[in-house]
Amino acid sequence: MTEEGKLPFTGHLDELRKRLITCFIAIGIGFVASYAFKDKLFSILVNPLVSVMEAGDTLIFTGLPEAFFTYLKVALLSGIMLAAPVIIYQFWMFVTPGLYKKEKRILIPIVFLSSVFFIGGSLFGYFIVFPWGFKFFLGFATETIRPLPSMKEYLSFSAKLLLAFGLVFELPLVLTFLARIGIVSVDFLKKNRKYALLLFFAGAAILTPPDVVTQVMMALPLMVLYEISIIGAKVFGKKKPEEVKKGTKAEDTEAEVEK
Repeated sequence: MTEEGKLPFTGHLDELRKRLITCFIAIGIGFVASYAFKDKLFSILVNPLVSVMEAGDTLIFTGLPEAFFTYLKVALLSGIMLAAPVIIYQFWMFVTPGLYKKEKRILIPIVFLSSVFFIGGSLFGYFIVFPWGFKFFLGFATETIRPLPSMKEYLSFSAKLLLAFGLVFELPLVLTFLARIGIVSVDFLKKNRKYALLLFFAGAAILTPPDVVTQVMMALPLMVLYEISIIGAKVFGKKKPEEVKKGTKAEDTEAEVEK
């Protein structure tokens, strides 16, 4: 870590405040831009549920202001999605203040990949998990039991899942970064694979509704992402001293051959 990167505790708090303000401004801009399309956005968001509902069934709202506040929350959720690159950039800039200039060059691809993984995780939840999950829930309807999902409940449910899938898909980048700075290693990740599997299912049980379908559909991608993390750690992780020496000797040998 550079001397410039060493800040007092109050300095870190001040930096955190500035970065949070930047994030809130970005979300606010995204919210204002999204509110103009609130009806279309909610229609898109609710499409996975509507596509598996019986003909003639619709969503309802049980309170007079419920529809209004639901549209506000939809615009806010869209604003967060639009501001995701800014939020991710501010996050990485805050947690890596002591990197050297050469090391900071990797932040641009990291921010880009973080945004791609976050959006990709949300899209996975929307296109893959939502249809299967909603079909499972609606399967409990009978001739005497009719589902009447409300706008408020659906938004709360779907927003939680979209954000959860977006966040868990950041796993490869987080573990690769930890390997890069030497906190974890490839051997450590391989050795603790079985414990990671247990944590994935436990985490999926917490983040998803209490049904096996959505839990499995979150845990399985996490297993794949964990294996990708091992590959990333192997390629970009911090090398051991003996590996560095071997690499140096190999370079010296090549130099001698060229001479």
